[in-house]
Amino acid sequence: MCLVALAIDQNRRFPLVVAANRDEFFKRPAARLAWWTPESGGPAILSGRDLEAGGTWMGLTAEGRLALVTNVRDPARNDATAPSRGRIVADWLGASERTDRFWMRTALSGFNGFNLVAADFRRGECFWASNNDSYPMRLERGVHGLSNAGLDTPWPKVEALKSRLEDALAGAESVDQLSSQLFAALADRSEADDDELPETGVSRELEKMLSAAFIRSPDMAYGTRCSTLVIAERVNRHLVTHVLERTFSATGGVALLRRATLKNWPPRYSIEDAPQAPSEQAPVSEAELETSAAVELAPLKRLRVRSLLKPELGKKRRRPNAAV
Repeated sequence: MCLVALAIDQNRRFPLVVAANRDEFFKRPAARLAWWTPESGGPAILSGRDLEAGGTWMGLTAEGRLALVTNVRDPARNDATAPSRGRIVADWLGASERTDRFWMRTALSGFNGFNLVAADFRRGECFWASNNDSYPMRLERGVHGLSNAGLDTPWPKVEALKSRLEDALAGAESVDQLSSQLFAALADRSEADDDELPETGVSRELEKMLSAAFIRSPDMAYGTRCSTLVIAERVNRHLVTHVLERTFSATGGVALLRRATLKNWPPRYSIEDAPQAPSEQAPVSEAELETSAAVELAPLKRLRVRSLLKPELGKKRRRPNAAV
């Protein structure tokens, strides 16, 4: 992933929404969205897959974990012999350990600069971590954005995607309407003005090209390979999560769409941290059109619902509209 906006517990009907683009060289082989099992074992992962190094840029498991990774753009400190950052996502999805233990071994594993968003919904936790920082930061309710710098660094394309996600959540009446708006936001080829460009150690010409949400290099060798959405919809007391992936060729044309729908995912967190049965692995469907058939779901009833994130111990959560 090279551009991500994440809304968690921000909207009552859609408590989890992830909209992300993966940018990569087109010569690097990759598989599209599907269930697959890592060579090291562990639970099956629903994601695209890097066929060169064997990891993934973003994925989830039926057991309730989700993760995504972006690189931190810093060419002066890049080590060509470092392990693939896609291993981090697969390792988190296959692990059962808590965040602190996972982070201790990951931060010292020699990866080039990275950002990691890692969630364990059975524990009601979601964290952002970077090996440029000393310790993971717990994510709270809200909208967050990420590209090739730290969390919520206000690059123009990060701010634009966060804003369009907030607008889409405010007005969307269905999953298909929401996904259409978010795919449009991820397809935006507008480049930032020169005075808004960050300085990350590459040329201004390259900085300009990389400032768009949807990227194509002039030689068609590098660009946005896929756009992925994760949309959880609350239907009465249950959650139905849609995972949608559009993949693109270097020359353009019709995007290929893959889609999976998971029932009762993300799982509810357990107060006692007791084990629960995983959700079923949902089948992945494919279409050559950029739209898919609507999924008819019952209207949302006004019920008291629990958030996806467990409140921190000793920390009182304030209502959004409470007076200061």
